[in-house]
Amino acid sequence: MITTLQNVTENQVDVADETSKFALGVGGTVAALVGLWGMTCLASALVSAGFLNVLQSYFVAIIG
Repeated sequence: MITTLQNVTENQVDVADETSKFALGVGGTVAALVGLWGMTCLASALVSAGFLNVLQSYFVAIIG
């Protein structure tokens, strides 16, 4: 007669914790993509208008 032992383990998963981790990961990814898009737009403006024109337009937009 052969006796086999089987170990059973149960893992408790906290749904709120997992949801928070997922939401934080998605939020971080979206924030990184928005930052990259902003840097790309700034680089495009620098290439097409030049540094001094972009700087002047920035000050005019802030001061009015």
